[in-house]
Amino acid sequence: MCPDTPHREDPPVPAAVEQAALEQAAEWMLRLHDGAGSEADRLACERWRCAAPANARAWARVERLQDLFGQVPPAIALPVLGRPANAGRRNAIKHLALLSSAAPGGWLGWQLWQRGDWSADQRTATGERRQLRLPDGSRVELDTATALDLRFDASARGVRLREGRILVEAAADPLSPPRPFRVRTAFGSLQAQATRFEVRALGDRHRVMVLEGAVRLGFGLPTVATRMVNAGQLAWFDAHGCSASLDADPAQAAWVGGMLAADRMPLGELLGELARYRSGRLRCDPEVAALAVSGAFPLDDIERSLAMLEAIYPLAVRRVAGGWWITVGPRGA
Repeated sequence: MCPDTPHREDPPVPAAVEQAALEQAAEWMLRLHDGAGSEADRLACERWRCAAPANARAWARVERLQDLFGQVPPAIALPVLGRPANAGRRNAIKHLALLSSAAPGGWLGWQLWQRGDWSADQRTATGERRQLRLPDGSRVELDTATALDLRFDASARGVRLREGRILVEAAADPLSPPRPFRVRTAFGSLQAQATRFEVRALGDRHRVMVLEGAVRLGFGLPTVATRMVNAGQLAWFDAHGCSASLDADPAQAAWVGGMLAADRMPLGELLGELARYRSGRLRCDPEVAALAVSGAFPLDDIERSLAMLEAIYPLAVRRVAGGWWITVGPRGA
């Protein structure tokens, strides 16, 4: 424990000093939690913590994360612990400090993303895609990190999409009178009969894209308005309303076949899509985020997709923490 000192208002500390303290706290955490930290290390950490108020604040932050989540993500810790200081280790420490500085959002987001919502009737893990055949003969393709619930009874058929993306091929209902097929999300309800359509429920805006037939979209909370979305159209919707119907590109559903089709897509957006299919962090350097990228990129082999980007465009892919953290930036930077 640090010795008690009279309470006083600490003077403002420059942001650079606070960040440096976070990096040091992150390094101490890694050292003490790799299973090889000695009593001398623990005492040295205590002396460092008591040496300055910024150190104490930084240590409290990473310690609070430790209490919340139990351990450092192994993909960060294991590749760098017990090794001599080098550029890779220094970068890993900086990235761990960055997660700490965003607490609880950064690490909490990592944990929740890894864990997912396991109470859903059906779900896919990160990087997994799966086809589901429903009791009425309809088929649903589940994209990566997708969770949904099923509802089938005498009066209703359909699914509730909690998160992720699905492609629905709604079959004609075998019962009479026919039940409409419904997909519900947090922001709306989609009603169809024999129709093929995609629903994306990610973030604070959801999207429906109709490939065949038509879908009736109910949106807006608490008052629900409706709109027809026809084949070849898509619409974005949230709790407040719905966009105008826009022209849809069927190639956006290429994920069902394991590909991401890009036609002058901003690099930052493309990497955001690829990131959903791998564990860890895939970051785009802001300097190249607007670079227009075209091509077909395999979703089952993200390393190959990154190699394609590096071969075709003036980009460099940099990896730290054993590949857990990847940054795509300008070549030669």
